[in-house]
Amino acid sequence: MTPREIVIANIECRCEGRIGFNFSGDRLNDFTGGGVAHNIPTKKWVEDDVEFSTDVWGNTWHRLKNLSAGGEVFKPVLEDWSALDGLKLPDLDNPAYYDGARKVGASDTDKFRVGWMPGWPFAICRYMRKMEIYFVDLIAERECIDILHDRVTTLLEGVIDRFGEAKMDGIFYCEDLGIQDRTLMSPAMWRDIFRPLYERLCNRAHKSGMKVIQHSCGYNYALVDDLCDAGVDCLQFDQPAVYDMPELAKKLRKHGVGLFAPCDIQKVLPTGDRALIERETERLVKTFRGGFLAKNYGDLHGIGVAPEWDQWAYETFVRVGAPELAG
Repeated sequence: MTPREIVIANIECRCEGRIGFNFSGDRLNDFTGGGVAHNIPTKKWVEDDVEFSTDVWGNTWHRLKNLSAGGEVFKPVLEDWSALDGLKLPDLDNPAYYDGARKVGASDTDKFRVGWMPGWPFAICRYMRKMEIYFVDLIAERECIDILHDRVTTLLEGVIDRFGEAKMDGIFYCEDLGIQDRTLMSPAMWRDIFRPLYERLCNRAHKSGMKVIQHSCGYNYALVDDLCDAGVDCLQFDQPAVYDMPELAKKLRKHGVGLFAPCDIQKVLPTGDRALIERETERLVKTFRGGFLAKNYGDLHGIGVAPEWDQWAYETFVRVGAPELAG
């Protein structure tokens, strides 16, 4: 099987061979792809110890430059709903931004070609109002929320179309829906407001023959059935140990949906305990085998993990998930 076929078989929970791999450096990687290579200008400046920056949506962010890496929204693009009618969204669906993706799609690569989405409705819109205000809006300003969501979703449909035209095999997006022990909103609210948007976007991808992969942090078990039914083909969880893994595996197999995960970045990797890391990595592969894609976490420093610890997990993934490739 080619890397692309292996990835697709694992996404569909029907792989009789090895697991899929997505590791950086000189390690196994069954993936390639591209993003939206836009030339939309943003700004960055410093005032005293605070760094300010703008994003493509028009939000202004700030962070303490010597302490935090990410930051928070300082001034959202929609401080007042009266500005909604005049809100100008970035032209992220401009075909000129997809030359790189088209080159990958036209190449003879046998890897799984993925288009990296610039966001998803909840992930984008919550910053346009500031998150704490946005959550109130979901109840108190439903008419405005629906208009904003529709406009952003329409733009993302155009982005998906561009990736489809570029012959990508799938799209990948980030939309965190959970905290440590529950979802950020009730399942009933998610189904009412967001599931129709997910269905629109997943259906758009499927019409172009693309798989849909969603990254989401936190404990999302209450929404797993809904996410799968809405059209998500593979769930990317960085904290698989927060779940009852056998129960999650059973649920995913029922839907024919794969799991894409590193060794758990919260309870396992940061311990630096080699025996624990190897044991839990092996358990992860064995629990989800047949529908599992392994990866590394991109910011080891941010979670206090030494590269050596990450390598222990990788070597275990190879030994257990693809023994024929082990050195």
